[in-house]
Formats: sequence, structure tokens, C-alpha cells
Amino acid sequence: MILAPVIDFASDEHFMGEALRQAGKAFAAEEVPVGAVLVREQRVIARAFNQVELLKDATAHAEMLALTQAEAAVGDWRLNDCTLYVTKEPCAMCAGAMVHARVGRVVFGAGDPKAGAAGGAINLLQFPTFNHRCQITGGIREAEAARLLREFFAARRQA
Repeated sequence: MILAPVIDFASDEHFMGEALRQAGKAFAAEEVPVGAVLVREQRVIARAFNQVELLKDATAHAEMLALTQAEAAVGDWRLNDCTLYVTKEPCAMCAGAMVHARVGRVVFGAGDPKAGAAGGAINLLQFPTFNHRCQITGGIREAEAARLLREFFAARRQA
């Protein structure tokens, strides 16, 4: 008897898949393909993708939009019991917002050694003098997230 593989709907890989779907929406909209979801009690409470060009707003990163949605869903700005899944390592702006929102855990796909603020270039999520530090897990479904980014920028260079 061959058993079907068990799908763990509460795993980091599953929730990163949700973030990757959001990144695909960004790609289709000709935005940098980054997607984010916020999870609380094993349920997605916010979904977003980059909308900088669409909204003409430099702060419209997937993480920022997802944080705003999650705060509305929870009814509070404190997201201590939430996990944010994002396909690319957060930038300094987004990492700062995550610390201020007290996000409990941040999980990302592709690292960003040049500008990442979760350990790539700097680690603002665990900065020693800040009053909150987020747990960090990196590299979840990294190959898929990195491929989306490579394909997007390769197409942009050819255009």
C-alpha cells in the first residue's frame, strides 16, 4: 500500500506557499514579486503583495500592507502572537514596522545580502537596543522565491 504524503497546513512551507501566490500576483501586475501573509492561531489573517507602482506609494511593500490588514483584523496594533511570512528578506522600513508592531516571528524565503534587514545586510529585527525582537526563520522555499525575483528582473533588463 502506498500512502499519500501528509500535507501539513500549519507548516512554514504551507504558509510560504500562500506568500508565493501573493508574489505571483505582484509579478503579474509588473510589481517587484514580493508577497506576504500574516498568520495568527494557524489562520491567515492578512494577505498582500507589493503595490508600489500601482498605488504610487514607496511604502506599499507587501509587508507594510499585510501589517495594516492584520492590525485591523486583530483590532490592535500589537501582533505579538502572529507570524509574518514574506517571500524576500524584509528591508529596513518593513523590519522597523515589524518591530514596532511587535510581530512575534518573521519567516522569509529569499535572503537579501545587499539590503536585507533580517540578517542579510543588518539585523533590525533583533537589534539589541530595541524594546522588541522578532524570532527569525530564513530560507523557507528560498529557491522558488529567488526564481521569481530573478525572472522579474531579467525581464525588466530585456525591456
